[in-house]
Amino acid sequence: GVSVVTKTMPSNEMTLESVKDYYGKVLHTSKDLKTSACTASGRPHPVVAKVIRSIPKEVREKFYGCGAPLPLGIEGRSVLDLGSGSGRDCYAAAALVGPTGSVVGIDMTAEQLAVARAHADQYCKSLGYDHCNLKFVEGYIERLEEAGIEANTFDLVISNCVVNLSPDKPRVLREVYRVLKQGGEFYFSDVYCDRRLPKHVQEHQVLWGECIAGALYTNDFIRYARQAGFGDPRILSSAPIEVHDPELKAVVGEAKFFSITYRLFKLPEGMLETLCEDYGQAVRYKGTIKGMEYSYMLDDHHLFEKGKLSLVCGNTAGMLGENGVSWLAPHFEIIGDR
Repeated sequence: GVSVVTKTMPSNEMTLESVKDYYGKVLHTSKDLKTSACTASGRPHPVVAKVIRSIPKEVREKFYGCGAPLPLGIEGRSVLDLGSGSGRDCYAAAALVGPTGSVVGIDMTAEQLAVARAHADQYCKSLGYDHCNLKFVEGYIERLEEAGIEANTFDLVISNCVVNLSPDKPRVLREVYRVLKQGGEFYFSDVYCDRRLPKHVQEHQVLWGECIAGALYTNDFIRYARQAGFGDPRILSSAPIEVHDPELKAVVGEAKFFSITYRLFKLPEGMLETLCEDYGQAVRYKGTIKGMEYSYMLDDHHLFEKGKLSLVCGNTAGMLGENGVSWLAPHFEIIGDR
């Protein structure tokens, strides 16, 4: 077990070291967690769930995530997983992108990287690939360039309950924007709060490891995302998080926490406006995404049925493929322009 006595972490480096220690040495499996924050809050799509069942047991047991941030329709795409840990989401993505796609996981914890790397080659062979499309690198999500991750190289960046662990979240968002290709997307689950957390909560060492102390106030997150270049952040799903441990409950008080999956698109300047505008545009979903043949959910208020014409704002048209920019463009017909 771990003492839940508050330990102050005065610097960003201390925070990173504390998280490394918690995930590398203190936790042995996801059963050791004291809250529901760093474990899956919702069931993944059946296609993803089937893939996850094929992943090696050790990789699955060391998984600490708060959602299932794995979009479908990513065949042939390049994917980066921030804070990939034991590699569960990377393994799943490797199956979803197929042999022509590629997946890179970055993590700062040596123990977790060792687990991720140990099974990669054998897993890719089990998928029938003649090469391993899965790679893991050691590094910090705030400093992707130092880990050799170049600008404009990924169609998708995913992350599962990791950004909250970073002491410099605005920098993480700027780095994600830098490494995404034009038309790419940051599709990720994380922990958020309904208020700004007081200092004594932010400095609580166990609450950092449990993904609670670093939870961003939702409105602050939206501000940071916009500043990084991601206009009009969209929520795909949201679920409440329970704090089980009585001592930790007393520390957080009445603050409410949520696991939220956000979608942030990198599109050309001016394509995403600060408010939704009606240009008389419409979209038609082609039904070409495997596992979503009948309908496609962009976010919590946009569900597109196959073949049905739907009126949309300019921002939504941009996200779905206006001018062929978005990675989703092959799956949608966009009618009208600005």
